[in-house]
Amino acid sequence: MPPIVTPVLVATAIGAAVVARWVLREFRRVNDELESLRRARAPEQVDRSRLPTLRRDPESGEYRPR
Repeated sequence: MPPIVTPVLVATAIGAAVVARWVLREFRRVNDELESLRRARAPEQVDRSRLPTLRRDPESGEYRPR
């Protein structure tokens, strides 16, 4: 191998590591931002015991509130 190839490979490996680290940080930043938006828009907790229960109508086969 010519002596110029080794420094080029080292520089390329270092550059790839820097880019990979930047991409990882950006990925985490965007995901954190999306997660905070999702939490901000999350609906209030619903008391499911107050919701009507659906029962199947034997004549039509449709589900209707009890």
